[in-house]
Amino acid sequence: MIDRNSRPHLSRDDLVVVIPALNEALRIRDVVEGALAECPHVIVVDDGSDDGTAQRIADLPVTVLRHEARMGKGASLRDGFARALEMGARAIISMDGDGQHRPADIPRMLAAANRHPGHIVIGARLRRRSQQPIYRRLANEFADWGIAWGTGYQLADSQSGQRLYPAAVAAMTDVPGEDFVFEAQVLISAAQQLGTRCVSVPIESRYKCVHSDEQFRPSHFKPLRDFTRITSHVVFGVLRRGGIAEMFRRIRANPVLIDDPSGEFASQPLEDALPTRSP
Repeated sequence: MIDRNSRPHLSRDDLVVVIPALNEALRIRDVVEGALAECPHVIVVDDGSDDGTAQRIADLPVTVLRHEARMGKGASLRDGFARALEMGARAIISMDGDGQHRPADIPRMLAAANRHPGHIVIGARLRRRSQQPIYRRLANEFADWGIAWGTGYQLADSQSGQRLYPAAVAAMTDVPGEDFVFEAQVLISAAQQLGTRCVSVPIESRYKCVHSDEQFRPSHFKPLRDFTRITSHVVFGVLRRGGIAEMFRRIRANPVLIDDPSGEFASQPLEDALPTRSP
């Protein structure tokens, strides 16, 4: 059990890593071992896998929650958050089980959380963006624009699944939406209910490409289907609340917040800072 009141700043011992997993036998062991190297508390939520995902990590010191049938990423995150809070987590790191996210980025996200207390920290895939399929990049940018209408501020890579959530955000119960819609809505609900905003930490885009022998399973995210769900969910919410002109002014007044001590991204506007080729 984590002592939430033991220190003012977050440390690795205050974190719980939550990894939703659906048929991740290919990479799950590497992901979990990497997470354990950065944080002693790891939860894997096996969302009805039928490929032996849970068996691949059966000997590792992690908590495994099992859905007998697929319930979706939103349900996996909700269940993982609930167990992490029971363990006393002061903050929760979410990351996917397919190997796209690097556990080695967790210390950088933790440092950003301490520099920006109370913020959601997004691992934004801004580095080596040439590895990201162009259709995914354009779709992500469109999603950032759309979700800003729900949050009232601009953000970078709203679709990244590698995030650090303060305990207060993870404890919210009135967060509608399932599957990938949940990840969009939790940002919106945190902004509207708690006044919480996001800070982005630049991380690498990691996809299967001709210059790498790393293997990744096909993404569970289907851009046309899932962006349609996310966009319609956000649009209907904006229309219900009204105040479109005021929201537009708020968005313009709150540019993207990037935590990057190197200065590569933080010292200039985001659209000018994005690299056009791999370093």
